Amino acid sequence: QVKWKGKDLFDLVCRTLGLRETWFFGLQYTIKDTVAWLKMDKKVLDHDVPTEEPKTFHFLAKFYPENAEEELVQEITQHLFFLQVKKQILDEKIFCPPEASVLLASYAVQAKYGDYDPNVHKRGFLAQEELLPKRVINLYQMTPEMWEERITAWYAEHRGRARDEAEMEYLKIAQDLEMYGVNYFAIRNKKGTELLLGVDALGLHIYDPDNRLTPKISFPWNEIRNISYSDKEFTIKPLDKKIDVFKFNSSKLRVNKLILQLCIGNHDLFMRRRKADSLEVQQMKAQAREEKARKQMERQRLAREKQMREEAERTRDELERRLMQLKEEATMANEALMRSEETADLLAEKAQITEEEAKLLAQKAAEAEQEMQRIKATAIRTEEEKRLMEQKVLEAEMLALKMAEESERRAKEADQLKQDLQEARESERRAKQKLLEIT
Repeated sequence: QVKWKGKDLFDLVCRTLGLRETWFFGLQYTIKDTVAWLKMDKKVLDHDVPTEEPKTFHFLAKFYPENAEEELVQEITQHLFFLQVKKQILDEKIFCPPEASVLLASYAVQAKYGDYDPNVHKRGFLAQEELLPKRVINLYQMTPEMWEERITAWYAEHRGRARDEAEMEYLKIAQDLEMYGVNYFAIRNKKGTELLLGVDALGLHIYDPDNRLTPKISFPWNEIRNISYSDKEFTIKPLDKKIDVFKFNSSKLRVNKLILQLCIGNHDLFMRRRKADSLEVQQMKAQAREEKARKQMERQRLAREKQMREEAERTRDELERRLMQLKEEATMANEALMRSEETADLLAEKAQITEEEAKLLAQKAAEAEQEMQRIKATAIRTEEEKRLMEQKVLEAEMLALKMAEESERRAKEADQLKQDLQEARESERRAKQKLLEIT
């Protein structure tokens, strides 16, 4: 609304997000290439906000905690810091070494995807993710697949961490980086030397413009007696009067106001941390502990359910495998039974043919015997006829003997076939019995 002050708009955003740790955040806007923060006690439209519609403000962390794990109570606060710090690292506003970049990327993946599952998170699943600063990627001759493999190796180690735990681990690593939470401003000292002023949760730091990692001199908040500025000149008065007063100039009045805002806000939070928690913070921490315990119990319950479901699935798979095995055994037994039946039928048919052949041979042998007797009875008395008769008798005897041997062989073969038939039927009976057991 037109009459709203900065606090009205800011409170609306905080209520929408469900955020109670409001003292870390602010609404930022850009005017004439300079960053500015919305003042809480001033009407929104009275600020030098851009004239275009709609007016854009960025809800960002203005002040950073000294120790994220101890100070950030709400999960939403942790999440907002995680998103902002991750973007600053990817945009290279915070310098991060390669190894730390890979480790941070693995925690970011854990926060987004949950536990690593090789069946789900297959090669290429991070292809569209922005996880590493371009400086780190360009530093090594490695393909995206090789980077993904390195990140995934770390990612697999984070199993069991929930999203809020992974994000907190990310912040615990990031807060040890030299440029974490530092706001830099171009300044000049009394001699006109160009320097950088860094303002963060611990104090003020003076840097060489070419080195934002290691300050040349630092002024911790508890060692600063007073900070003042007149026009464009800032004065830092140390608590120890033996230390020289440090004076510097900045380029614009708007920048001076921003530096003063950040100094006051960071110093207030520095002092606040060293006092007992307010009733509101104590209440928030108690609620956070209860919520954390509830989530822990919920995760344990889900883990138990998942384990039971996996065991049930394993049992089901084992039963299905056993059923398939029994079906295969039943099919094999059925095929064996069919083969046994076919073999028994063939043996029975062959035995019948052999038996008939044996009967026919026996009949022929009997006929030959009768023919021999007839020849003997009607033998011719002459020597020649007798000789011929003896020869015929001998041939008839040989034929009869041969017929008898063949008949005996066929009879044995018929007995053997009967025995084979009996064994085939016994095999058929066993196959039927096994099929019955299986079914």
